[in-house]
Amino acid sequence: MKNTLKYVLALAVAVPIAGCKKESKPEEGAKPAATAQQQQADLAVLEKAAEKWVDQEFQPSTLTREQQLAELKWFREAAAPYRGQSINVVSETIDTHVYEAKTMTKAFEEITGIKVKHDLIQEGDVIEKLQTQMQSGRSIYDMYVNDSDLIGTHVRYGHVVPLSDFMAGEGKDVTLPTLDIDDFMGKSFVTGPDGKLYQLPDQQFANLYWFRQDWFSRPELRERFKKKYGYELGVPVNWSAYEDIAEFFSRDVKEIDGVRVYGHMDYGKKDPSLGWRFTDAWLSMAGVGDKGLPNGKPVDEWGIRVEGCNPAGASVARGGETNGPAAVYALTKYIEWLKKYAPPQAAGMTFSEAGPVPGQGNVAQQIFWYTGFTAALTKPGLPVVNADGTPKWRMAPSPHGPYWQEGMKLGYQDTGSWTMLKSTPLEKRKAAWLYAQFTVAKTTSLKKFLVGLTPVRDSDVRSEHVTKVADRYGGLVEFYRSPARVAWTPTGTNVPDYPKLAQLWWQNISLAVEGEKTPQQAMDTLAEQMDGVLGRLERAGMQNCPPKLNPVKEASFWLDAPGAPHPKLANEKPKGETVPYEQLLQAWKEGRAK
Repeated sequence: MKNTLKYVLALAVAVPIAGCKKESKPEEGAKPAATAQQQQADLAVLEKAAEKWVDQEFQPSTLTREQQLAELKWFREAAAPYRGQSINVVSETIDTHVYEAKTMTKAFEEITGIKVKHDLIQEGDVIEKLQTQMQSGRSIYDMYVNDSDLIGTHVRYGHVVPLSDFMAGEGKDVTLPTLDIDDFMGKSFVTGPDGKLYQLPDQQFANLYWFRQDWFSRPELRERFKKKYGYELGVPVNWSAYEDIAEFFSRDVKEIDGVRVYGHMDYGKKDPSLGWRFTDAWLSMAGVGDKGLPNGKPVDEWGIRVEGCNPAGASVARGGETNGPAAVYALTKYIEWLKKYAPPQAAGMTFSEAGPVPGQGNVAQQIFWYTGFTAALTKPGLPVVNADGTPKWRMAPSPHGPYWQEGMKLGYQDTGSWTMLKSTPLEKRKAAWLYAQFTVAKTTSLKKFLVGLTPVRDSDVRSEHVTKVADRYGGLVEFYRSPARVAWTPTGTNVPDYPKLAQLWWQNISLAVEGEKTPQQAMDTLAEQMDGVLGRLERAGMQNCPPKLNPVKEASFWLDAPGAPHPKLANEKPKGETVPYEQLLQAWKEGRAK
């Protein structure tokens, strides 16, 4: 109760003044009594709306009903100067954002009087709109939800409003006192080298290992696997075990319950989403880069080396690792597994087409599975869902390649984050910031998490309600509660211009997938082109931390030095290693990474 009272008092005292000033001043020529009466009537409608939304939609919550209403009262009063205005925001199309666009905009308007047009478009289109506004200075959207992968871009070009500055300065009167920045799990992902917060996490999901626990538990399959490979069928710790399991299901088992099954799933169509398949930390899983979290230092998982905060090169010749042995190994295994162990149609699929395929019931495991598809794979009636609603599958930490070392990042985490541009007029920025905070406020965040399964708040993940329903999500909750989650991170600040560099990946990778180039040739060209972009950015100049390319040296100079780039291993397939899922789960519950 003490905490409840403290919370309500903080909200009651912290902000209403600005809203009251606006509302208490009668318009010229208006009858004060009538104006006051109308204001009271309007406020009563907004207050009723808050109660309705709390009672009928935003449950459960980590807050009490009293705390929720206090938080919404703050929104109502802080929004008073902007009542009747309209704002435009945009995000990519995923379940979480659909909920925001269809439900949360309506709630926000009824509670605050601010109308929101929340557009849903493809991720590539979001970046294109963002680039256009940055380059032209013409305001297109009042705020954007774009991936924190662009943090390096935002820091260097200076087009984005650092939220730390905004919240302490011109946006202080519209910053929620109970926002609780430290509660956001992705806080470090949206923080620049200068220590400032540049974006606000709105949703996040990781790439994890996915597998059919029901199949892995079958005694006859376990016996066959152990007899052939000499170790237990379980969650693979390394890529060697993943490969063995893929071969076992695709070539030995072949059929389960009358269905042709495969030991691997992926996608390989020549498409921009093929680039995400690699820039979303595939190389780090193999062991590209240096130790360090959230990203390797001085070499990150793209293979880009930074000296201080200045990108110095991607090629091995400049101290990078984009075309080093570990990166070539990563591409080689991707192509090999796609062709040998995945369903035949996988090679012609894009990211969005391949995502739901494991739900069809013919895939045993997937090394690189976005948990953003969790909601799609928990729907009743699917072959991978039990009659009681629990999944037949589980998710676990991704296995790592032979170049990986303890202390390196192990996978990717997508963190779509609210981003504010300086070219947007201040009044629009303030109104949009109110909406952005509303979508992640503690009043609304737990319900949104349960709809889209893309949590951003630690308090939601650890809530009593989530504990009760955790068994429906196949390990997602346990992962986010575990200390292991820190090794899954987005693209970091080493990448100085994400749009320019990201497009190079799929164009080069596709040539290796189609057999027009060897993996080494494809990565050599990619590294050379990345160095070319870094060089052009260096000559053009950037506001902060511009690239400063290292001189070209013999590859041996860098390969013989400590850290990344790493020399080629004599044995790239050590013995397979697995761990029982129950043992892994217990470690997470006890607060251990493994």
